[in-house]
Amino acid sequence: MTPKTNLPFLPLFAVILCVTQACKENPKIVKHRGERDLISFKTVQGIGYSEISRRTATGLSFNEYGYHLEPQWQINFVSNDSASIYSPTKGQFINFPLTRGYDSIFNTARVWFKVKIMNKDSLKLELIDSYGDTVDTRGAKIYMLFYADNYIKNTLHTNTTVLKRASARDSLFIRALSDASNKDYTQAFAATQPVTLTSNNPKVRVKKWTVEGDILNHFDTSDEYMNPTFDIVINKAHADFYYSFSIIIDSKGAIHYGKPLIPFLGEGLRKNYIQQSEAVMESYLKKYLAVKPGSTLGIIHASEINLHVGGKVDR
Repeated sequence: MTPKTNLPFLPLFAVILCVTQACKENPKIVKHRGERDLISFKTVQGIGYSEISRRTATGLSFNEYGYHLEPQWQINFVSNDSASIYSPTKGQFINFPLTRGYDSIFNTARVWFKVKIMNKDSLKLELIDSYGDTVDTRGAKIYMLFYADNYIKNTLHTNTTVLKRASARDSLFIRALSDASNKDYTQAFAATQPVTLTSNNPKVRVKKWTVEGDILNHFDTSDEYMNPTFDIVINKAHADFYYSFSIIIDSKGAIHYGKPLIPFLGEGLRKNYIQQSEAVMESYLKKYLAVKPGSTLGIIHASEINLHVGGKVDR
């Protein structure tokens, strides 16, 4: 699967920014040594905000690889140096230190943001890229829009499930990608509802890898659909073997060989590996797996998944 781009979070362990002569090579990347111009959250302290959209400057929440900028944060500014953020995994809010920088920039939960809009009803934050102990104030052009929980309930009279629905532009974008992948399965892209594989024979076992969100990945489980991975064990095989390769499942559920998932020292070894693993796909996987193709926004399309297939001869 093509690596996702524009990742929503970047880890950082730095503190306050400081201006140095070294930054003159790129005036947009700035360090700051003073306490002036620090953003204040006093006017919104204690207000619960829920993220309802996350989009790029194009207005889309998807990219061409199928990566979805999913709105998932809930945040409450406890004070000027503390923020409470909801953990979907733990099912509770967790307090994180908050570091304020100049020009409306702040850091919490190891993520840098720039405040674009902040009032009692809404909050708009831009994600900021970081490089070591510097922050690129030009921003990553990824915008998170939050509404206050009270505003959602008592003014808009709706809920976050409704507000998070995909836009018409997102639907048209995914439809175009889907149409292209249906014409040419090599144009496959990640499905937010990934392919499912089920064994229809007792000698074949299938297990899907799972991704759990935690503080280290910022509760981001997008690898679950960006890189769906399965372990497959075939008992009573014709020989002992182990192959790692990808397959593409088209919109009709047909299986196509993708690529090996390991490096090779020579082209001859690579060609032999492809020949052998493709034979396993043809003789076992196509015969003993029930396949349901992936989909995004309810639109079925071709997508790629990773397999680690082991064969065992019963002795």
